[in-house]
Amino acid sequence: MNTPDFASQSTASPHIPVLLHEVVTALAPRDGGIYVDGTFGAGGYTTALLEAANCKVWAIDRDPDALARGAALVARFPDRLHLIAGRFGDMAKLLAEHGVRNVDGIALDIGVSSMQIDDRARGFSFLRDGPLDMRMERAGRSAADVVNTMGEKELAEIILTFGEEKHARRVAKAIVAARAERPFSRTLHLADVIRAEVRRAHDGIDPATRTFQGLRIYVNDELGELDRGLRSAEFLLGPGGRLAVVSFHSLEDRIVKTFMRTRSADAARPSRHMPASAVKSAAPTFNLISRKPITPTDEEVNRNPRSRSARLRVAERTDATALASVDGGLA
Repeated sequence: MNTPDFASQSTASPHIPVLLHEVVTALAPRDGGIYVDGTFGAGGYTTALLEAANCKVWAIDRDPDALARGAALVARFPDRLHLIAGRFGDMAKLLAEHGVRNVDGIALDIGVSSMQIDDRARGFSFLRDGPLDMRMERAGRSAADVVNTMGEKELAEIILTFGEEKHARRVAKAIVAARAERPFSRTLHLADVIRAEVRRAHDGIDPATRTFQGLRIYVNDELGELDRGLRSAEFLLGPGGRLAVVSFHSLEDRIVKTFMRTRSADAARPSRHMPASAVKSAAPTFNLISRKPITPTDEEVNRNPRSRSARLRVAERTDATALASVDGGLA
């Protein structure tokens, strides 16, 4: 599950599910219902759903460490909790392989987890030295591969687009110059190069924050995954089923907000997946539960500072046909 995009603590801290009460209330689990926790993490939402009703939960995670930790929870809820290795963007296909094609609720908590950030061996944090990795599923290209091989222009585009770093060109140029002397392999090496180029902001955010965010999102294709996950949710949810999505920065929240509004009766502009004419003539596939995002209370922020940027958006599925098929041949 997620945290804000910067590590605000220098020592490991236990994972605290964000907006837990609000997510469970939004999904309103019932006996006999089937729910999906698309970002299992430490199992906070999954546990709360299973405790709230005699329901079943299919929990998905791409991180093998998270799945290993979930074994104890499976033992606690035999026949009610099922763990699946994979990406939530593929959840329609993953669940279909288990004979599940219709669910009553889906929870998504987007991004990197506190456990991943706090584990220096994963390479997500710029506050602790560790291998420059950042791969959620420990496979594919690492952050080190990206910064050591990608061209300056491409690096700047990644840092600007996914990190929203206004000094992206300067940072990219410094990275390319530094790697010519010594290839990057450690997090603090990269963080130090960035800090030499970017001043600390007035709000105290570390200069390395946005570049690390941009690399992490790129390495894990997080925004593409979110887009695929939302379409999979539209395909999976039955009439009256709820979708609850917690996001932590503007890039994520914008995608969620646009998707929900485009797919609802309040659509202000056509879906980027379909021609405008098709969207205008299609029946809405979701009803918005709230036009504004739900945010943490002051009490929750004081208890868990990492929740301060969280935004929860909720929508309820109508009985209209999904506007697009999902990857994997499901239609």
